[in-house]
Amino acid sequence: MAVRSKKYNEKIHIDLDGPQGNAFVLFGIAEKLASICGVDSESIIQDMKSGDYLNLLKVFEDNFGHIVVLETSNQEYLDVFC
Repeated sequence: MAVRSKKYNEKIHIDLDGPQGNAFVLFGIAEKLASICGVDSESIIQDMKSGDYLNLLKVFEDNFGHIVVLETSNQEYLDVFC
């Protein structure tokens, strides 16, 4: 079967090496998640834009790491979070 029931506590997985890793896609995801969580998306997006791509990932992780798993094979990105 290709469709499965999503578990209640299952996290969202984002492949940073694919199209979902594009900064603009991450901005969109952050905006939607902030809305769902009832937090100010504008300040989060501004923080994400305040630096380079690694800063964007850090801010995203800080705000949504409890519900999102960022996946990558890029060692530079992995070094930031380890």
